Amino acid sequence: MEYGREEMYPACPNPLFLQWLVEWRDIAAERQHKSQIVYEKAIRSLTMYPLPLRNGGEARILYGFGDGICNRLDEKLSEYYTEHGRAAPIHHPCIPVSVPLAGWNNAPGTRSPAKATGRRATESLPAEEEDGAGWRQSPSKRRRQENREEQDYKPQKRSGGYALLLTFYREAKKPGYRGFMTKSELQRKAQPLCRISFTHFKASYRYNAWSSISALIQKDLVIKTGFPARSPVQLAAIYSRPGEGPTDVSTVTSLVESRHTQIRQPAFTHIPEFTLRPGDFDVILCIDFIETTAGASHRKRELVMELRRNKVNFDVRKLHVGDFLWVARERVQPLPGQPNKSRAREVVLDYVVERKRMDDLCGSIVDGRFREQKFRMKRCGLRNRIYLVEDCSFVKHLSLPESTLQQAIVNTQVVDGFFVKRTKDVKESAAYLTIMTRYLQNLYLHKTLVSCRKEEQAACSREQSDTNTCVLLTFSDFNEGAMKNRAQTVKEVFAKQLMQINGISGEKAVAILGHYDSVASLMKAYEECPTVVGREKLLSNIKCGNTQRNLGPALSKTVSQLYCTEGPLS
Repeated sequence: MEYGREEMYPACPNPLFLQWLVEWRDIAAERQHKSQIVYEKAIRSLTMYPLPLRNGGEARILYGFGDGICNRLDEKLSEYYTEHGRAAPIHHPCIPVSVPLAGWNNAPGTRSPAKATGRRATESLPAEEEDGAGWRQSPSKRRRQENREEQDYKPQKRSGGYALLLTFYREAKKPGYRGFMTKSELQRKAQPLCRISFTHFKASYRYNAWSSISALIQKDLVIKTGFPARSPVQLAAIYSRPGEGPTDVSTVTSLVESRHTQIRQPAFTHIPEFTLRPGDFDVILCIDFIETTAGASHRKRELVMELRRNKVNFDVRKLHVGDFLWVARERVQPLPGQPNKSRAREVVLDYVVERKRMDDLCGSIVDGRFREQKFRMKRCGLRNRIYLVEDCSFVKHLSLPESTLQQAIVNTQVVDGFFVKRTKDVKESAAYLTIMTRYLQNLYLHKTLVSCRKEEQAACSREQSDTNTCVLLTFSDFNEGAMKNRAQTVKEVFAKQLMQINGISGEKAVAILGHYDSVASLMKAYEECPTVVGREKLLSNIKCGNTQRNLGPALSKTVSQLYCTEGPLS
């Protein structure tokens, strides 16, 4: 028997729409139809949207809502009004929605109680089992589970897990092994050892050989580090008998089964440049100098005057990403015999703010800065990204309609994951910055701040376990790494080229870079395609983003035309 989970969405103002989307997703999952991915994406967008929707047409501004879903919602809403009357509420805050646990009902031939009976999963349980204490597994099933837990992981011959482990082992034996393999390298070298594809999916089937990497990670046989540029899968543990090593395919099973000797990379040890302990630092608001000099001078002066009036400790400097951020600055005292204080050391707190007036937002969308700035903020190394939208009522005489600007703001929150704060004028923006400064001063008051460099940040975050210690970037390392005109790698330049193509977002560019990390590697792949059609479809099956949807033939053809057409494009 399978069980679902009843979840309440008190914060979602559109519970009926959410319930219908969940029902359609479950039906699609039962039929193993690809539309379940589309519905899942729409569900995530809707649960994050804070405003009530009156009909399906208003949902078009949300990410993942196309004409098909919106029209179907309107049809369902019409049926709802026909059955319950036009006065029936659709925004009741406590309508329960049954959401089956992810992965329980995706197996072929399985059905949840909610789908089998048309009732909520909790309604299908017997009365004596509703309290959770009455339900017990059968003794035979418990024994099977206990025996399964005692057994070691043993992949089948020529399966995905089998091929991945053997590939790791062979590469680890080679001199000069880097200690990790990228996804594309691993797929390419493991493919001859596996009977199914690592990159392509069978029709109406959601899994391929690469899906087994999740089991290897879960069983601590493989460690995945770095996202998204490097995307390495690092060898964590491969086991063999003392003094022995597998030389062919047939010995991988015993390799995993014996688990005596562990081949692993040395544990990461972070040696900080400096440490700031509680009481040894002050939290300072940093303002980009553009916010105090460029544009209307009276508005810039007003912001600074308001911050001074609120007694905010701030500093104006050149910021290469964002308009406002906060640093923890070391308190230094002059040393005996030295007239001047030594230079105070600084680490950047995990918050950055980009400020936009509505007219500036309109201009940045038109000239392309809007997407580029968000992309750079995502890669700056700070996790809490805030978009401060000022003067939201000022939408007259702009080159873009208000609906486009409002959709851009909503997408920034729902799709890009930024926190969006709206203010009506400069004074209210200064008040928000004041509140944030006070909040961060209290948040970090009793914490120990450890410095790190940007290349160490990912490893430090994995190793951090003490909640009273924060590993933060030094300001110099952060600001230098965010420079627009800094020396860029070939991969970064290639990513910027791809993002100039209409329809290729940051995550799609990252997906392409996972397979071809330079123009040269892509051109080599095009040269190996014997036909024009093959070149046009080369990138169409690349998986993009969290939903792992294909890049598609249209964008693949556009990219091939850009790089393969001799002379000007017509």
